[in-house]
Amino acid sequence: MSARLRSGGRNDPLSGAIAIVGMGAVYPGAGSAPEFWHNIRAGVDSITDVPAHRWDPELYYDPESYAHAPESDKFYCRRGGFIDERATFDPAAFGIVPAAAEGMEPDQLLALRTAAEAINDAGGPGRLPDPSRIGVVIGRGGYITPGIARLDQRLRTSHQLVSALRDLIPDLGEPRLAAIREAFCERLGPDGADASLGLVPNFAASRIAHRFDFRGPAYTVDAACASALLAVEHAVRALRGGQCDAVLAGAVHHAHQATVWSVFSRLRALSPSQRIRPFDRDADGTLLSEGTGMVVLKRLVDAQRAGDRIYAVIRGSGTSSDGRAASLMSPLADGQVLALERAWRDAGLDPRQAGALGLVEAHGAATRAGDETELETLSRVFGPSGPPIALGTVKSMIGHSMPASGIAGLIKVALALHGAVLPPTLHVQEPHPALTGTRFRPVTETGDWEAVPGVPRRAVVNAFGFGGVNAHLVLEETPGSGRRSAARAESRASRSFLCGIRQEPEKVLRLAAADPESLARLLAAPDDDLIGAAETGPVGGAPGGPCRIAIVAPTARRLELARSAVARAAPWRGDDDIWFAPAPMLPAGGRLAFLFPGLEPVFEPQVEDIARHAGLAAPELTGRSDLAGRAADVLASGRVLAAALRELGVRPDVAAGHGLGEWTAMVATGMCPPDAAEACLTGLGRAAGGAPGLPDVSYAALGCGAERAAGAITGLDGVVVSHDNCPHQSVICGPPEAVREAVDRLWAEGVLGQELPFRTGLHTPRAQARLRPVAEAFERLPVRRPDVPLWSATTAAPFPDDPGEVRALAVRHLLEPVRFTALVRALYEDGVRVFVQVGPGSLSGFVTDSLGDREHLAIAVNAPGRDGLAQLARVTAALWAEGHEPVAAAGAGPATVRLGLDTPLVRLDGVLPGLRLEADVPVTAGDGSPVLAEFGALLREATAGARSVLAAASRATQAATHAGTQAGTHAATQEGTDAGGEQSP
Repeated sequence: MSARLRSGGRNDPLSGAIAIVGMGAVYPGAGSAPEFWHNIRAGVDSITDVPAHRWDPELYYDPESYAHAPESDKFYCRRGGFIDERATFDPAAFGIVPAAAEGMEPDQLLALRTAAEAINDAGGPGRLPDPSRIGVVIGRGGYITPGIARLDQRLRTSHQLVSALRDLIPDLGEPRLAAIREAFCERLGPDGADASLGLVPNFAASRIAHRFDFRGPAYTVDAACASALLAVEHAVRALRGGQCDAVLAGAVHHAHQATVWSVFSRLRALSPSQRIRPFDRDADGTLLSEGTGMVVLKRLVDAQRAGDRIYAVIRGSGTSSDGRAASLMSPLADGQVLALERAWRDAGLDPRQAGALGLVEAHGAATRAGDETELETLSRVFGPSGPPIALGTVKSMIGHSMPASGIAGLIKVALALHGAVLPPTLHVQEPHPALTGTRFRPVTETGDWEAVPGVPRRAVVNAFGFGGVNAHLVLEETPGSGRRSAARAESRASRSFLCGIRQEPEKVLRLAAADPESLARLLAAPDDDLIGAAETGPVGGAPGGPCRIAIVAPTARRLELARSAVARAAPWRGDDDIWFAPAPMLPAGGRLAFLFPGLEPVFEPQVEDIARHAGLAAPELTGRSDLAGRAADVLASGRVLAAALRELGVRPDVAAGHGLGEWTAMVATGMCPPDAAEACLTGLGRAAGGAPGLPDVSYAALGCGAERAAGAITGLDGVVVSHDNCPHQSVICGPPEAVREAVDRLWAEGVLGQELPFRTGLHTPRAQARLRPVAEAFERLPVRRPDVPLWSATTAAPFPDDPGEVRALAVRHLLEPVRFTALVRALYEDGVRVFVQVGPGSLSGFVTDSLGDREHLAIAVNAPGRDGLAQLARVTAALWAEGHEPVAAAGAGPATVRLGLDTPLVRLDGVLPGLRLEADVPVTAGDGSPVLAEFGALLREATAGARSVLAAASRATQAATHAGTQAGTHAATQEGTDAGGEQSP
């Protein structure tokens, strides 16, 4: 039975409609779909210089090479879109051994991570249909990927290197040559059985099907830059034909290899001005990019029946080929028109009907011939007259991500429809002459998408690829969306994703606008409308600009306070549960820190409800009062709260701890594994001997800073300042009688003081005699680089990189004072503006006291007198107001690994001692005979895969190799040369 009949009959205009119910993404500047959408709305340009580890600019970059012959091996362009900082993966979350993940093809793991984000966004695996009826279709090109390149270097180039050296320097001998090859392969990185699986393109889909036990069809398609939309069309067919009940469709592209850049440089397809300017008069070429995007698709009727959140619906899809065009590299309007007409016919719609289309997400690769041909295509299909149609392309922000570009456009359009937003396109300073006399208007600023009465909002996505492969999708807003009040529209547009976590205990009103005046106009709506627009759940940003306000549990009184705050245009942070930021700190370059509290006089963590809400196991707290028991509970609760925040998409840029909270920070950031920390806790228990503490030691908290406290303890033997918490609080430690004497002295001066219920002696020299078991445990502590920079309250600086120095600092931390004031101020100088206290305690107050009037936000995840979820709603509201966007939890946990997307030149410094390779110095072997000239001649004649085997890059001995195998891309054919590189790639 056909899907159209199953969905309600042939007379139903939406009978073949396909719903988009989940999405995930990682693109330049964005590690998740919410972050991607935020960047689009905000007009963030994510183009950067190429990182040196991708391909070495010193070796390849020459801006003058544009004028050289096409055969030049230099690149005249060095800018593009890169995801390096966001190329992370959590192997444990997917049942993969971390060591194995390091050798796998990175694009397969990024596809798996992004698929998990999309599935979670759709409500999690539990909301999906029978796994036997779920398919996976992924677009993936035939380009050389990092894993394949490294495998080729290992299996072929290493032997080429040895062969060249054997011929040139016979006296090296076979043992020496074997050692050279071994060193070369070792420096390529991990080598495992899974490394060769990168040669199987379908594994990008198969890993997803295997992980989630999907037993529908799972395969990849290669249609050049149309691959993503071809994958979506296959998914649409499978759903309409009844083969599947859900399909995960998308594309992946991570192939910034030098060979790929060489092809595009020779084609002169890259922008010599190094700026991608689609549909601008001065557009002069594209910029290469990368990324992965996924969507979860269902039949509309099934999604509605299941109560799914639906971002948009796909009404029609169409594909075509250019056939016999002028050349394989030249775009042809006739072929593109055919794809568009097929898609609109499939949708059962007339593209020339008034109001039929509101937004075109164009291919828009910014090549002259490509843009001109696309504009001709659009004009022919949609006609010269009628209401204006918005035109844009996400490539202006992220570059051209090749096979993955179409899914980036699809995600953008679906969210634009979902939020009734027209997102901007960058760098259109003077519109292309071909736009004159057409209906198309480039969108240069984010704005509301006003609906045409009686006609749903619609958008289209184009993807035109090498060889004349054309694809076109017609999308429509979710049925029944209708028109809403301004406040409701703002709220809907701000809705984002939360990795399957769907409810918060209290509703929050979130509004955003370009400036306080515009925000005041939104707040002028009736109270009932505003209160009704409040929603649950941490969300992303809203359209209209960066000026934001968040109100927890809005009431008429709070709305009046909010209006007053906005009228004054000054930040309002937390009073009456209102957060207002006329200029949020985080998008302006501010950073976010997690602060982990240590031992507190009153320790009542609110963890269980947060853990349950985030789908985590609640910690098993000991409830003991001894040192080891207290420390274990601090560590356990802090770990769970940090994990819950990460699940909610809150990820820090830096972390630190106070007292024993520094141990929690070490575990939460992945610097040391939890079981190793537990061994340290066991050592702490042995050190304390099971007793509550030392009978001859007491602490007192003082209402003054460390400097004044130091003056008060003058002459009191054994008393030291153990904690410099903030300018108005410090802690002293020493013999009980002497501590009381210091408290009395300050009382007489009007400074309050109170003895604390601790007897540990930590953070003073008195702990030295007790710490041998702890020090022994630290000596065995496995240490790795943390996922985010970790700072120490002992040094008020980042932890060292050397594992031995880390262990030594961890012991020092127990013997030396806690310098929290200095730490907070140093973090502020390093750019931190938002401080999140992860657990119960007083750290947020310490931060505010330490920073004074300097602009910042300090907020605690646990607060006295409020349950965990209620406080969590306030934390996420405050963070959102300051510009925070949730980051997908997949790939963001403490066990994440950074994926290697590069294939750099391998340096073999020190492998050939005594062998010098300098421009004007002969290379000598054992007999001293010169061979440099012969060596250079051999290298020039070597195959492409060994072209960079040896390079005279420094005065030290260096031997290097480069993945020179030609990319599995379309070659620069004679047709391409004739076309002048004008095909829109």
